Amino acid sequence: MHKKSIFKKKIIVGMMLCFSMGMTFAADHSKPNIVLMFIDDMGYGDIGPFGNKVNKTPNLDRMAEEGIKLTQFYVANTACTPSRAALLTGSYAHRIGMDGGNGNLVVTFPGDKRGLNPSEITIAEMLRENGYATACFGKWHLGDQPEFMPLKQGFDTYFGIPYSNDMWPLHTRRNPITNRKYDPLPVMKQDKVVAHVADEFDQSLLAEVITNEAIAFIEKNQHQPFFCYIPHAHVHHPRYARPEYLERAEGNVDRAHVEEVDDSIGRVLQTLRDLKLDHNTLVIFTSDNGPASGMSSGPLRGAKGGAKYEGHMRVPTLAWWPRTIPGGITSKEIGVTTDLLPTFAKLSNSIVPSDRIIDGKDITNILLGKQDARSPHQLHFYENEGIRRGDWKLVKKARRNKVTLELYDLSTDLAERKDLSDAHPEIVRELDRLLKEHASSIAANLRPAGFAQKPKPILTKSGNLPTLKQYLGK
Repeated sequence: MHKKSIFKKKIIVGMMLCFSMGMTFAADHSKPNIVLMFIDDMGYGDIGPFGNKVNKTPNLDRMAEEGIKLTQFYVANTACTPSRAALLTGSYAHRIGMDGGNGNLVVTFPGDKRGLNPSEITIAEMLRENGYATACFGKWHLGDQPEFMPLKQGFDTYFGIPYSNDMWPLHTRRNPITNRKYDPLPVMKQDKVVAHVADEFDQSLLAEVITNEAIAFIEKNQHQPFFCYIPHAHVHHPRYARPEYLERAEGNVDRAHVEEVDDSIGRVLQTLRDLKLDHNTLVIFTSDNGPASGMSSGPLRGAKGGAKYEGHMRVPTLAWWPRTIPGGITSKEIGVTTDLLPTFAKLSNSIVPSDRIIDGKDITNILLGKQDARSPHQLHFYENEGIRRGDWKLVKKARRNKVTLELYDLSTDLAERKDLSDAHPEIVRELDRLLKEHASSIAANLRPAGFAQKPKPILTKSGNLPTLKQYLGK
């Protein structure tokens, strides 16, 4: 029997048990709406709540004032594909074959045979089984073959691009899968191509159209619980901005991208207020990895790519839920993107899959700003290349077949500038042992990625297909 069919039966049995035991839940909060905005390549120091003084982010500033700022929230895996896989499944990307290795590249490319295995259970599937309307708007990047796309992974509605916005004909490199120039970048509605991203102006429209579609979904589904996943293509390269945003940002395209993201979250939050859904909607804003060039990691060392310093995996994260999350508070407790699946299950009275290992842990009390909330992560892992216990952080680096171990005390050295490995060899040995045990435990419990039999690109020629600006009537 298919694993998802087994999970569906477990959902039904679990709900029957709840009713038979007389368990009831308040109508307002038994199934809160959930909006998850996932920004691409935004760094820890790019927005006002995390110390940026250049980018104007009034909506995110207000979101922080009305909600909670999570200053030690991490992605479970870095790079676009593994980060999204870990987020949606609550499992480390390496565990489910979505972080490269075995001849696979780290991220998926157009026409790639690899994708998120349909047997995996996503947040969307978990919530849809519990009566939620589910939607994804933006960059998917978990495989572009039909069996891997959003409609086959628990989403009722999809609008966006199937992979990164730089995988288009203007890229100077070739597609490593096809070994030829990139094909036209498709814009998808449900499982159909409705337009293509042809030029810089089309690129500049992506954030706006994604936000428009998300708002339309919220308005349409305002009378039932919904899960709205918004993985923006912004602020990933290439960056182009419309004239009004460039003017506002004084000609700085990087700043223009951040400020349009701020407008996007502001529009979504205002829609929830206008529809009087704000008191029953949890909104989370975060990023998929550390900053790409032009973005900022703030006080942290590292960025997108490279060794697992804090800037590589600690991301700017806010949670907002008026009347449920106290306003203007900060949590220093460790949370991870894999935690969102079990946390959303707890908040919505859904059931976490029990037939597989889920690496995430319930951080409900942290998100809700409970004063006594403590992180369930006694150990935190930076993939297989770093480990943290308390404030001690071990970074493992491999260079020219040589492995070096660096030790930092984050309580006194957030920027990770003073290597203490020579002063504390016993801590280095202990953390290295625990990191190796972690890697071994994952290797012993792997689940395969999905592989298409005869993969082919979604779009090879644009033909009479409209450009995005034509599709939108711009």
